Amino acid sequence: MALLHSTMVPLGTDTIDFKLSGIDGVEYSLDSFAGNKVLAIIFMCNHCPYVKAVIQRLIDLQEETLNQGVRLVGINCNDAQKYPDDSFENMQKVAMEWGMNFPYLFDESQKVTKKYAAVCTPDIYLYGKERKLLYRGRIDDNWEHADQVTQRNLKQAIDCILAERDVPAKQLPSMGCSIKWKVF
Repeated sequence: MALLHSTMVPLGTDTIDFKLSGIDGVEYSLDSFAGNKVLAIIFMCNHCPYVKAVIQRLIDLQEETLNQGVRLVGINCNDAQKYPDDSFENMQKVAMEWGMNFPYLFDESQKVTKKYAAVCTPDIYLYGKERKLLYRGRIDDNWEHADQVTQRNLKQAIDCILAERDVPAKQLPSMGCSIKWKVF
């Protein structure tokens, strides 16, 4: 498990379209979320201990904000041949076990993930209605212990976007396991 921090793609970057299959059998694209005021794209996987530690927080955040027009979307891109825990079938199983309440998509080719410059799981990209990058960073200030969180950075950024206020410029990178890239 190699620990990496997100690359902090420049704010204002346009979102990148995709067509990816969800665990629910639906093919999703950016247009699937056109009605949402806020879109959080989260590069994640099934087996990463960092993702496992924060998944309930993401589920709770989606529950808390869905009726405000916020949509979280998880994308798994890990090499499922070398890491079978991250296979599409296991995505379906894990999502059911976790009680995921947001779409979970599979980027089997890893092309979408590379275009976003994601490097770790979780790696988070937050967009407003214009689909410009407004936040990329950590979920909160304690990935390991939910009961010790004092700053909910992702939630604060979402609240700013919903209130049409500027998202704080100081943003700290997310951290997690390295993405498991395919070797060609």
